[in-house]
Amino acid sequence: MKYSSLLIAAAIALQACSASKKAVTENQAPVVNKIWDQAPHNAFTDLIRFKGAFYCSFREGAGHVSGVGGKARILRSKDGKTWESVALLEVKDRDVRDPKLSITPQNRIMVLMDVEAHEGKKVISRKPLISLSDASGTTFSTPEEGTVDPSIASWSDWVWRLTWHNGTGYGILYQLDKIYLVSTTDGKYFRHVSRLNLDGEPNECTIRFDENGKMYVVIRREAGDQMGVIATADAPYTAWNFSKMDHRLGGPDLLLLDKETLIIGTRQYKPKHSMVVHVAGPDGKVRKTIPLPSGGDCSYPGMLVWKNQLWASYYSSHEGKSSIYIAQIPIPVLEYK
Repeated sequence: MKYSSLLIAAAIALQACSASKKAVTENQAPVVNKIWDQAPHNAFTDLIRFKGAFYCSFREGAGHVSGVGGKARILRSKDGKTWESVALLEVKDRDVRDPKLSITPQNRIMVLMDVEAHEGKKVISRKPLISLSDASGTTFSTPEEGTVDPSIASWSDWVWRLTWHNGTGYGILYQLDKIYLVSTTDGKYFRHVSRLNLDGEPNECTIRFDENGKMYVVIRREAGDQMGVIATADAPYTAWNFSKMDHRLGGPDLLLLDKETLIIGTRQYKPKHSMVVHVAGPDGKVRKTIPLPSGGDCSYPGMLVWKNQLWASYYSSHEGKSSIYIAQIPIPVLEYK
């Protein structure tokens, strides 16, 4: 009888401990720190790790759309807390926008940007712009314009983010109402692979791959119902399947946490503008949303997983000035049942 009572007491204690741990995990708020606010407007981020350090990129300018004068700033940090500037990339009389980071097969950091030319306030040209780091990640090359496959090239060619897979870099090039999958082996020439036939003015896209080489693309749409889309394709990435989400996206990033879980960082539009992390199934159906401190002009995250935490860079103007933030979210917080 005494032995039985001890077993019951132990079971109750274990259950209470488990429930307490679950409650703490589910209620654990993300840790968020501001890391930069030196320009009038700091926005459009990305985040990677290279040679044991974090690298965060973003645009510095006079405003969200400010014409000539936008520059790409690159910060580096060993611990994610103390940051130093390692590069400021600019082109005379041009607007440099949305610097995105990747690591090439040659083990260099590639900074992929959009460079825009203007006549007055009108944009007359958009082209991919590329800078490469040295082997140590401490210096970066003078930005050079990339070349788009002549079969699809136009006056407005924006390759928004690049993801490398088996020695080839893949990105989605968007024009005014069309998007194309393009590939590169040198980071400078972007070859046409296939068109993604999708309505609603698709534009900003992020590509990721699963362990079998299947491609996932998260897509922002600005017309029609404006809902985001998840596109998938197997190699050679010419036949596409589309799953419409029930959320609108802005500046989206994507991670594949496991076979059944997509992590989507994005702007949320309703009830107000904010930066959120969606936990979704492979079809893009959102099962959980984690809000981050944000508001107003915000979003455009970069995300990675390190030491059992999701690290996300983003920008927000909720404290007045548009500034750069880093959030840390424990992986258990992203789990759903």
